[in-house]
Amino acid sequence: MQDQAAEIEIETPDVPAPELFDAAGPAVDRLCDLYEAGVSFLCTRFSEALDGGAPDRRYRAFYPEVRIRTSSFAKIDSRLSFGHVAAPGVHATTVTRPDLFRHYLEQQIRLLLENHGVPVQIGLSTTPMPVHFAVAHRGITVPQEGAADFILRDVFDVPDLSTTNDDIVNGIAKPAADGAEPLAPFTAQRIDYSLARLAHYTATDPEHFQNHVLFTNYQFYVSEFEAYARAALADPESGYTSFVSTGDVEITEAEAEIPISAKLPQMPTYHLKRPGGAGITLVNIGVGPSNAKTATDHIAVLRPHAWLMVGHCAGLRNSQSLGDFVLAHAYLREDRVLDDDLPVWVPIPALAEIQIALEEAVAEETRLKGYDLKRIMRTGTVASVDNRNWELRDQRGPVQRLSQSRAVALDMESATIAANGFRFRVPYGTLLCVSDKPLHGELKLPGMASDFYKTQVSRHLRIGIRAMETLREMPLARIHSRKLRSFEETAFL
Repeated sequence: MQDQAAEIEIETPDVPAPELFDAAGPAVDRLCDLYEAGVSFLCTRFSEALDGGAPDRRYRAFYPEVRIRTSSFAKIDSRLSFGHVAAPGVHATTVTRPDLFRHYLEQQIRLLLENHGVPVQIGLSTTPMPVHFAVAHRGITVPQEGAADFILRDVFDVPDLSTTNDDIVNGIAKPAADGAEPLAPFTAQRIDYSLARLAHYTATDPEHFQNHVLFTNYQFYVSEFEAYARAALADPESGYTSFVSTGDVEITEAEAEIPISAKLPQMPTYHLKRPGGAGITLVNIGVGPSNAKTATDHIAVLRPHAWLMVGHCAGLRNSQSLGDFVLAHAYLREDRVLDDDLPVWVPIPALAEIQIALEEAVAEETRLKGYDLKRIMRTGTVASVDNRNWELRDQRGPVQRLSQSRAVALDMESATIAANGFRFRVPYGTLLCVSDKPLHGELKLPGMASDFYKTQVSRHLRIGIRAMETLREMPLARIHSRKLRSFEETAFL
């Protein structure tokens, strides 16, 4: 159909009118149809514009949306932290890539239907779909500004960062112009932005990401993860089906070769896959809170079931030894990268399900139990800082704060990952391994590091994997703690 607006003709795709659905499957089918119609329209018109010169009209497609209208407070299971709106009214969310998020969307819509007993409306939103995002996963490249025979933003909608933000998860979002409250934690354009960033930073397609994500700050863990993955693929009882390396290289046989990449991406990422996304993803975020924030900012839109930090740290107590483990139950946040989004006075609580899974995994792997486990594992506060060489400054201030906070370990990523998990409502946890003790003269030197890595990396990684496999068997409603939900939350997880 065609509309006239401000002296320029606007062409949009023909799509069905908004419709009510009382079943999740058909509702998501309609979302897929609407999204596909918009993407196909933009891809076709964009290719024609590149080949045929400056168009004489504007082309526009809109994201589909899910909308629900409730008129009463629902009596829901008080144990659930998601699946229902907080109060009567209209709630809506734009949707992108329903093919990628199909299982998630069906699950969330089904809960809405069950808890409120009213249908959901599926139709087009009023949010235009940027052409960059529409053509990205179709292998079409958008030329830089000025390279085409026409001004791109005069013909197609482009990404608008003024409306791509974290206002919903930060708790500062305002109702839409029509009064609708947010139904999901992220809008379609915010998700599309992160999907593009993920492909860039990790060199793997977002479709490969699994629901259980391990973060590490050392590349040494990657080779151990690949070795574990190959052993899993060789075992028909493991349930794992394939292993994906950077560049989207996917193998299904334990002996298959993986080409060595000449250039690793900023955050090399690997996926040990199971049906339904029930496998494990490992992300090497490198060193520093900025990388930790960047990775979690974007992975959060995939709505993982849990993420854990399994990296190295500095041990701060004389009673610790190299190779000991630290299970974080609190965080001293001196990383500073999240201060504008999550004030430092906000407590980051330990989540019981995650803590128990990690402690049990350490016990199983080390074969130590109860009081004996304390020989090789401390539970306590982990401090995260933004200065890798903090030891070279006047230590009196930092050391006093570390002592007052009862910190037992120090790194540069764990508090960031935990705080962003809290902010994005993604269950989080931290199990670190002591690789040096700077306050006691044991620095991370090449020879020491080599011996340490050989003996400890494999064990540490296996503990993280064990913990994730335990969490995988838990009901989703149990893992997603009510501790992570604020007064007025979105219905979608």
